[in-house]
Amino acid sequence: MTPIAIVFLLISLVIIWGGLVAGIVMLSRRPQVASYPPGGDEAEAADDPTNTSL
Repeated sequence: MTPIAIVFLLISLVIIWGGLVAGIVMLSRRPQVASYPPGGDEAEAADDPTNTSL
């Protein structure tokens, strides 16, 4: 392999595996959403007469 191919391989590995590690760390620190924004609850969506997605 040429040196430029090795450099691009290392860059891509850092991006992919770094993103995976960052995602795992983020999910381990905050596994669930503390509160949903207005309209994010299914019960509210079912009661809304303007909701046409049901």
